[in-house]
Amino acid sequence: MPLAPNTKKRLVTATLVAPASIWLFVFLVLPFIAIIVFAFGERAPEGGYQAAFTFAQFANLGSRAAAFKNTLILAPIGAFACLLVAYPVAYYLAVKASAKYRLLLVSLVVVPFWTSLLVRTYAWMYILGARGIPHLLEMVGIENVRLLPGAVLLGIVYGYLPLMIMPIYVSLEKLDRRLLEASADLGARPLSTFFGITLPLSLPGVMTGIALVTILLLGEYLIPQLLGGGKVFFIGNALVDLFLQSRNWPFGSAIAVTLVVVVVIVLLIAMRIAWRVAGARQVDLV
Repeated sequence: MPLAPNTKKRLVTATLVAPASIWLFVFLVLPFIAIIVFAFGERAPEGGYQAAFTFAQFANLGSRAAAFKNTLILAPIGAFACLLVAYPVAYYLAVKASAKYRLLLVSLVVVPFWTSLLVRTYAWMYILGARGIPHLLEMVGIENVRLLPGAVLLGIVYGYLPLMIMPIYVSLEKLDRRLLEASADLGARPLSTFFGITLPLSLPGVMTGIALVTILLLGEYLIPQLLGGGKVFFIGNALVDLFLQSRNWPFGSAIAVTLVVVVVIVLLIAMRIAWRVAGARQVDLV
């Protein structure tokens, strides 16, 4: 008996979606369920997990308040610093750069991703280390310079800048140039045109970049570990310590669950703002 067209369409859709769904369930959903189970357990005497049901791990989150504080402060600051650097670059690439060289310039933005973040961070360790910028400053009479947490912020901007540039560039590339021309014909100054047209129309890309960079920074480990000099700890550093050093899996799992909740909240806020901006933009254009 031949299948109905709708049934065939559903079977094709299910066949295409099934591999990705199975992959996500096995490697994302199941591990997260295990982490939730661990979070309500207790640390075994020899380390690891011991079956129990207690909220003690969540009640002890305050002992890692410094890691949460550094993460929740430096992650948004780092994302905002990336935005300040990325927007002029994206604007130049999308609006000012010649179409002949635009693809080359965009490729240069992506080039740092071709090199390991570890290698690039080690390079900054040398630049900011005892024989780098502090040594040069000592040569001109400025001694005992401490670059923390500036070194961490610098590493964040350098490491995550392309992730901020690309969403903004995509938004600006779709910008209707006729709106800019109309604004100029009506006598608006360049600054008024930017704040009245260019910036509002690019806000979805800005919010996407901020959300992307902030979410990744909330779980960052490498940059504060290498550039923080052992004094700037993120939640990622706390997780490594709890799982690999002290082997307190329940407490580490509680911190991981809390981190996921924070990430979801940040993502929901960013999506809500982006939807409002997109809706307002459509109304303005109509």
